Amino acid sequence: MSKIKIGIVGLGLMGGSLSLALQKQSEAYYFIGMDHNALHCSQALELGLVDEITDSLVLLKTCDIIILSIPVDSIIAMIKSFDSLPQTCTLIDLGSTKEKISLSVPAHIRENFVAAHPMTGTEKFGPTAALEDLYMDKVVVLCDLEKSGTHQQEVAKKLFTDIGMQLVCMGSKEHDRHAAFISHMPHAVSFSLANSVITQEGSKSIVALAGGGFKDMSRIAKSSPNMWEDIFRQNKTNVLEALAAFEVELDRCREMVQNEEWERLNAWMQKANSLHDILS
Repeated sequence: MSKIKIGIVGLGLMGGSLSLALQKQSEAYYFIGMDHNALHCSQALELGLVDEITDSLVLLKTCDIIILSIPVDSIIAMIKSFDSLPQTCTLIDLGSTKEKISLSVPAHIRENFVAAHPMTGTEKFGPTAALEDLYMDKVVVLCDLEKSGTHQQEVAKKLFTDIGMQLVCMGSKEHDRHAAFISHMPHAVSFSLANSVITQEGSKSIVALAGGGFKDMSRIAKSSPNMWEDIFRQNKTNVLEALAAFEVELDRCREMVQNEEWERLNAWMQKANSLHDILS
């Protein structure tokens, strides 16, 4: 029986982890990798994330499934480079924004395409960051699924459920607003936190005093600036709305501390505690 050929464009954390997760489930796959970074290509081969490397779109188009695990601006450029795809090919992007990507898909390959956002990741990147259990028990959001072909819908659902993910379907516009609040705004806050401390404290003081709380909140500030620049650009309106909502709460906290309204502050913090009841 011939193996299922999977092309992975972008051999970093997300693409590499997807390969490891699929390899853990089955030996039925053959992986073809593509990445503009030569070091990533050699590392992916050494780590067994892919079986071969290519820079040919012609070869990539022979794959049964193509995964786009690259920055969101690059996803749009890559999608537009496909003049055609076989009817049985499934093209899946893993971008953190969805509406602009979904709207950018050319009509002649729209049925081939599935817009997906696995709600997982770490602050690390590159092939060496790949983890075989990164996707296990996490949510993947499938957007505008009604625009995808029946075959492509089935392929995407099976691929993600096979690696232990929970499926959630919604429109791309709705996804981007939700993602701005639960993912994109927290990253902006983490970058801001890191920069506010760097400008105030010496490096030795940071190392000496930084505890678990600061490290947890600033951890994602180690994420790729290039990737997050693209995300903020594509989801600008929603990110600004989320940041404005955050600023309202921060101003409220500042006002209560300044006016020594301690009981009111305590009640405000108790309300925030309730979020964990929802998440647990």
